[in-house]
Amino acid sequence: MAQRRMFSKKITDTDHFLEMPLSAQALYFHLNMGADDEGFIDRARTIQRTIRASDDDMKILIAKGFLIPFESGVVVIRHWRIHNYIQSDRFQTTIYQDEKSHLEYDQSKVANFNTEKKCIHDVSIPEPQVRLGKDRLDKDRLTTYSADSDESYEEPIPYQEIIEHLNNTCGKGYTHTGKSSRKLIRARWNDGFRLDDFKKVIDTKSKDWLKNKDMNKYLRPETLFGTKFETYLNEAPRSNRNSSNDIGV
Repeated sequence: MAQRRMFSKKITDTDHFLEMPLSAQALYFHLNMGADDEGFIDRARTIQRTIRASDDDMKILIAKGFLIPFESGVVVIRHWRIHNYIQSDRFQTTIYQDEKSHLEYDQSKVANFNTEKKCIHDVSIPEPQVRLGKDRLDKDRLTTYSADSDESYEEPIPYQEIIEHLNNTCGKGYTHTGKSSRKLIRARWNDGFRLDDFKKVIDTKSKDWLKNKDMNKYLRPETLFGTKFETYLNEAPRSNRNSSNDIGV
């Protein structure tokens, strides 16, 4: 196996990478150093513990699309082929052919799950269950990066964090995997709104409606993330609002 490992600034010198905690960045570098010649790592947890990184650091790397985990415990560096080119006389094929068979590489050399195959991945590396931090892998929207351009990453949509904020703030029990909720969140995300906007709408309307027995039922994705989203975003919270005209239902 080749011993030298390289890192492309097209990946590590972006806001998407640098906005992560330093501990998550350090974990990423150590995982790259421990990967085989195709970017697969079978001791990610050991590396994490050795450098005293947290579970959330690993989850952040997965959520932001820097790693792809498999149920076997193996992870792969998604941008490995952007970082490294290993000459054939030193290259050793990965032994993780089953995991590799679930991947496809786009024109920019980024690894993605092959959607034509039934994939075995989960959002976390198998270990005793640990509650995620605020970032988590979104299985429907992995980030991609072009090796031939200076464009920044496209952020994964944080469905879970949005829905968890709604549940925690408003005492609800919605799931982040619901198709209707994801469709609404995706529509607003594609309009250019981001996580802080969703949180502000939730916070604003919870202050207006949470203690109002008639309006509390409208603290739901269909209302909050619908066509009046921008209107709610620009409102100042008002206590005990009683008018249903504000929700457009």
